[in-house]
Amino acid sequence: MQFLKNFRPELIIESPGRINLIGEHTDYNLGYVLPTAIEKHITFSFQKNGSISDCNFFSKGWDVGFKADLKELSRSSVTWENYVLGVLFEITKRTNKLRGFNCVLESNLPQGSGLSSSAALECGLAFGLNELFALGLSKMDIVKLSQTAEHTYVGTQCGIMDQFASVMSETGHGILLDCRSLSYDLIPLVLAPYKIILLNTGVSHDLATSEYNVRKFECEEGVSIIKQTYPQIHSLREVTPEMLIANKHKMREVVYRRCSFILQENKRVLQMADALKKYDFKAAGNLLYEAHTGISELYEVSCKESDFLVDFSKGYTAVLGARQTGGGFGGCTLHLVHQEAVSQFITEATHEYRKQFGIQLTAFEVSPSKGTSISFVGQ
Repeated sequence: MQFLKNFRPELIIESPGRINLIGEHTDYNLGYVLPTAIEKHITFSFQKNGSISDCNFFSKGWDVGFKADLKELSRSSVTWENYVLGVLFEITKRTNKLRGFNCVLESNLPQGSGLSSSAALECGLAFGLNELFALGLSKMDIVKLSQTAEHTYVGTQCGIMDQFASVMSETGHGILLDCRSLSYDLIPLVLAPYKIILLNTGVSHDLATSEYNVRKFECEEGVSIIKQTYPQIHSLREVTPEMLIANKHKMREVVYRRCSFILQENKRVLQMADALKKYDFKAAGNLLYEAHTGISELYEVSCKESDFLVDFSKGYTAVLGARQTGGGFGGCTLHLVHQEAVSQFITEATHEYRKQFGIQLTAFEVSPSKGTSISFVGQ
């Protein structure tokens, strides 16, 4: 693109992906989650271009770019552009200070891996523009507008966890987040001698066109049925097991299973936070295995590849627990592995996975890292 010839960044932002230790699909049900940012991230290089409304974007990894006009924002037929356009639209609703700029993006986040590259894209852009143009947005403003952008421009009815983790994380900690009140506690993640290992199945998913929104609607159907008996109920967060059982006969079986999973998963998140505080890694590992069973059998957002890797892990005493992480239907599995066994475990898992599916497995260690931040400010 033409602007690249004279591009000199004034500001560089790093916006991380995230893992969620436990608490899948509970965020849009206003429950509990336990995510943390990781060191893999998207880098944004910004430069004001002196125009009123012309915005230029270029992705190094995809070798593709596009232009946008702040005065004429509308949805694109290209999915990744909508994450950007949605953020611009939400910012222009909140302030008239935004002006034309150029932006170059570069990512080391694996696409389709369930590490929330979408939230990193949204939050990094909003964070950078807030700094570049002194928009006066708070971190919570950035979290909320990024979530709304994904709802309106992308079409994924996501909860707030991914954006919250991308912005609010701190090095060496997980976030025990209450998605109803948005209150949170930082939980130290001191896991030695264990490490968090992610195995990327190589199976991609697109949440905008997957079963993600269907699961949300099924949960809402369950709430609406329970609300007939308990009118004070507004989300599954407020539903007790007794309430659910009392209304089971009114529900489709699939709706009952979805609701059951959410209630159990909320309980597991709180148990996980307690186990981590006590350095009870065995209990933490068991909770990961229990969570995957629910993900696979009750919420049905797993896949045969993820199930294989979790089952494979059960044959290793050095692996305390494993589960699929992310929205589902592929992406990564998360494994809690003793540091002395990491290399052997990855080697054997890679071999067995290739033999079973003919797919080359990729593996990497992740560490709890800081949220979206400035890495460079020009003179």
